[in-house]
Parts: sequence; C-alpha cells; structure tokens
Amino acid sequence: MVDLHCHLNVPAADALIRREVADPPNPFAFLSEASKATNAKLFGDIGRKLNGVEERLADMDRLGVDVQAISPSPGQYYYFAPPEVGRAAARLVNDRVAEVVGAHLDRLVGMGTVPLQNTEMAIAEMRRCVHELGLRGIEVGSNVAGKELADPALRPFFAAAEELGVLLFLHPLGFTHGHRLAAHYLDNIIGNPLESTIALSHLIFGGVLAQHPGLKLCVAHGGGFLPAYWGRMDHAFRAREDCRAHITRAPSSYLRQVWLDTLVFDRDQLDALIHSHGADRLCLGTDYPFDMGEPDPLGFHAHLPEDVQARILGLNAAELLGLRPLRGE
Repeated sequence: MVDLHCHLNVPAADALIRREVADPPNPFAFLSEASKATNAKLFGDIGRKLNGVEERLADMDRLGVDVQAISPSPGQYYYFAPPEVGRAAARLVNDRVAEVVGAHLDRLVGMGTVPLQNTEMAIAEMRRCVHELGLRGIEVGSNVAGKELADPALRPFFAAAEELGVLLFLHPLGFTHGHRLAAHYLDNIIGNPLESTIALSHLIFGGVLAQHPGLKLCVAHGGGFLPAYWGRMDHAFRAREDCRAHITRAPSSYLRQVWLDTLVFDRDQLDALIHSHGADRLCLGTDYPFDMGEPDPLGFHAHLPEDVQARILGLNAAELLGLRPLRGE
C-alpha cells in the first residue's frame, strides 16, 4: 500500500524564515480561539511524528502502509519570502526530505518544494530535487502569495514539470479569504477543499491543462469540491464565450486528466468519485499525521473490488512516483 499524502516538517527551514523575514504572515491568525487552542494541542501531540521518522514507521506498520510519499508540511511553502530566502528555505526542506528518505529507501519516497515566487529559481530547484536528490515529486500550494497557478509567469514551471515527468502534488493551506471560516475549524473543513477547487478551476479554464496534457498532477482532499459539481462548469463552457477563451472542449475532460487522492472520509463519496473520475486516477492519501487524516485506510477501501483496491491503494501511486515493485510483490 502506498500513501501519497503524508507530511514531514523541517524545523530548520522555519528557523531560517524567522531570522530572515520580519513578521511573516500567519495563515491561521484569524481562527477562533477554540480552534487555535485545539491546534496548539494537536501540534504538541503529533510533533514527534510530524518532524521525525521512528513513530512514523511504527504507524505505517500498524496501518498496513508499505510506502509513504512524504511531502513538506503545507506551512513550509514560504512563497511570501524574498526569492533568495525562499530558495534557501526550500533547499533546507528538500535536503532534509532526501536525508530521511535515504535512510529508509524501502519505506519512504520524497516530494520537495520550490520557490514559486521566482519561476527560474523554482525550475532550477525542481531539477535539483529530481536529478541530485532523487525526489519523486514537488508539492505546490493552491496559489503563490495570491497569484493564481494559471498566471502566465508560472507557465514555464509547468512546462518543465511536464518535460521532467515529475509528479506535482497540489495541496492547499486553508482559504485565502477565510475570515468567514474562523469558527468550527471551517478554514480547514471548507477552506482547504475550496482552495483546491479554485486552483484546479484556474488550471482548467486558464488552459494550463490543455497546454500540458502530459502533466502529472495529483490534487489533495479528493480534488476539492469540483469533482462533485463538474456539470456546472461544463454548462458554463457551453453557454458563455468567456468560459471558452483558453479551452476547446468540456472542462470536465481536463479535470479527468488529473489524479486525486481519496481523502473524502465517506464511502458513498468515494464510490461517487470512482464512478465519475475512474479508479485509474485515484490514489490513497491519509494526510498523516494530522487529525484531519484518514485513520483506517485499509478499512475505508475494504468494500471495493480487489482490482479497484489494487489500483487505488498502490498501483496508481507507484506508477506516478516511478516506484519499484512494492514489498511482498
């Protein structure tokens, strides 16, 4: 079993940002006091798992996970930093991910981060991740300090990712305009999938997926809300000229070019995702070690036919990440 959605935090990168950036933005500053308190306790509880390896490996054994594809904690994108600082922080993160993976090559593979605030630096660091560090993917946020992923300045990055054949894992960090989502942890419950919905919509309607059909892109949290409501964007494409400016076919056809993780928590929703998107484009993702993760990945998929389970629980991710045969095969 391959878990495509797992996180590793690198404290050294946070320390660098604190030294070099005056008053860095806090994406959770507007949360309710109750949510802030719960988060503080959460990070205290999961700190060793988020920052380390040994408890992670024990949990993998307990859950039946053969391989984790570890990606940076979403708070470590640092797109707000000056480009040189962002690059330095990204290199610290990527070097640490590669170090951890290198010590456990049979259990872990790595994904890195790049300073998307400077496209040339981002491409260079992505190439370093692939060619020098042996990382299998790059995690990207849902926007770059407020700039949409479909912005023309970022097109060379997507072209380079397509050329390299490297997986891009799109993972949000709350919602950019989340003040209405301060209570009840709605910033995560609604905000994260809404951010993915917006980012993926821009990639579709902005023509990025049309321009780069070979791009390997996987979207966290089941792709957000778009996979459950794609009919509305297809209608807009048929009805409105402004929704056909950069694409020539139904938006849902581009949606089905991407991969999604199965972090949707409800079996009926999982079944709907398989029906509408196809089992070949879905990958297990648990969001380890966070509380908004899937606690029983095997049990959650147990009702599916064996061939469908095989695709979702390992084969699809193994192909995306270029893995050798899984343990026991």
